[in-house]
Amino acid sequence: MQKFKEYLLINIGLLLVALPIYYISVPHGLVTGGVSGLSIVINSLVPSISVGTSMFILNIILFIIGFIFIGFNFGAKTIYSSFALSGLVWLLERVHPFAGPLTDDVLIELIISSVICAVGLSIVFMQNGSTGGTDIIAKILNKYLDIDMGKSMLYADLLIVLSSLLTFGIKMGMYGLLGLILNGLLIDYVMENLQNNKEVVIISTKSEEITNFIVKTLDRGATIYSAKGAFTNNEKEVIRTILNRKEYVKLKRYIQSLDKDAFVTVNTVKATFGEGFIRL
Repeated sequence: MQKFKEYLLINIGLLLVALPIYYISVPHGLVTGGVSGLSIVINSLVPSISVGTSMFILNIILFIIGFIFIGFNFGAKTIYSSFALSGLVWLLERVHPFAGPLTDDVLIELIISSVICAVGLSIVFMQNGSTGGTDIIAKILNKYLDIDMGKSMLYADLLIVLSSLLTFGIKMGMYGLLGLILNGLLIDYVMENLQNNKEVVIISTKSEEITNFIVKTLDRGATIYSAKGAFTNNEKEVIRTILNRKEYVKLKRYIQSLDKDAFVTVNTVKATFGEGFIRL
């Protein structure tokens, strides 16, 4: 069931990536890096090779190169995601042939495309998937030239964006560069917000009821500490738990109805790994 959920989310994420590639990037010639960007360049030079087909071929070539230079250390989800994304773009080409851009406003379409892609890629990344492509080039550069992964991916994507200057001109090349920057910033922002949880620390005379609510109603774990008040010297219990946003709201309402004198502190946690959250 867990695997089904993970691959379902990966497919939803990939669809969100495929839609702006097909309906926005391809018609405008927007190249923001990655295998899809290189495929758009190839399609403009050789129109008989569709973007989806080109993505398939490039992914096969890159995986073969990857196997030769860095071995078989690609996860099943990365291999699946790479070819599934190519398949989705290829399917869109067959099911809904598309002639031209949605609008004449390249900038607004670029922004919308970047936002949708960032959400889609964030969903894929959070399920430990990857769309491959320039990731493989980055791993090779990292292994043989000792360039860190972040810079390696940036260099690979920059080369692809710069290649669009020769194909689509300076204006579209500059849009592509802007898209590359936007994608990087938005993916970080979306992932940070999707993974945010709340660390809640509670001191209350109703600690037993609150603990039961966390464990039985919210189905979350909690840690209980023994503490002593500095002013009163009274022994107290401190409850610490990690919740998502919806669970935090439910707990807050429950505490408000149960003990208005409870002392509660809340911290934002950027990422939580372990059972019930993101798997390591």
